Amino acid sequence: MKLIAVVLVVALAVSTVSAGATQPGNTTLTNWKIMDACAKQAQAAYPEYNAESNAKRDAKLNQCLSTNVLPPRQPLSKPDTR
Repeated sequence: MKLIAVVLVVALAVSTVSAGATQPGNTTLTNWKIMDACAKQAQAAYPEYNAESNAKRDAKLNQCLSTNVLPPRQPLSKPDTR
């Protein structure tokens, strides 16, 4: 019975130590939070869904991302040029 208790304590200690986030993981999460904040700011500044507001929103988003040294977002689809 004592052996089982010791094994469980050791297993818990190992899992607690290995559960910590790595530095690249922390950096990625921080960058995602900043990117999300930029998107929210751009949406709040230009809430309408017309071509002019969409263009201004994208420009504001890309400017915010650039200011924070983050990569720009790619458009979801190519604009229709017909």
